[in-house]
Amino acid sequence: MIKVLVVDDQILVRAGFAALIRATPDLEVAGEASGGEEAVALAGATRPDVILMDVRMPDLNGIAATERILAATGPVPPKVLILTTFDLDEYVYDALRAGASGFLLKDTPPERLIAAVRTIAAGDMLFAPTVTRRLVEAYTREKDTTLVSWAGLDTLTARETEVLRLVGRALSNGEIADELCVSEATVKTHLNRTMAKLGLSSRAQVVALAYESGLVSPRHGR
Repeated sequence: MIKVLVVDDQILVRAGFAALIRATPDLEVAGEASGGEEAVALAGATRPDVILMDVRMPDLNGIAATERILAATGPVPPKVLILTTFDLDEYVYDALRAGASGFLLKDTPPERLIAAVRTIAAGDMLFAPTVTRRLVEAYTREKDTTLVSWAGLDTLTARETEVLRLVGRALSNGEIADELCVSEATVKTHLNRTMAKLGLSSRAQVVALAYESGLVSPRHGR
């Protein structure tokens, strides 16, 4: 059974998501929160597998709530699925950096919402790597993001740095394995070590870091 915490400040939206989850045999509602502060408290109390997180809330926005929840949980944190109104909302980029596993438009059909929850619960990102890259590129072009010096980059081996760059280019593990002439298992090992050294918790954060650190060009994706 997949436990889902529903977070939205609009009661009708929240009730609609919760009703849909309750009507699905392999899902259950862990709780309902009307704001970010309540979401942080309920996440700690109920330990959900997936959190449907609204972005724009009056007390604590969904990005800040996501950061606090993921920082406070143990080795198996909940998967956060950001709910947004616009597919290129600037908050989506911030959500990736915060460690969210993906995003979903609020007008998504019910069957796709359920599929998204299952996908996130299984440990996968909701959207294809190319979508992640398009979001990052669009946001960095508009904001002219300044390159960031990330602590820990100098601790990476040459191969770990190369894997980081290729993930930033939105290549899958299989494509990276082909590019480097190694096995997918080796790619996963390098990626896991890289994420551990840099304190990252999701592939989306790796993509964001690759752009912010200059390993990948926002304009060229390479």
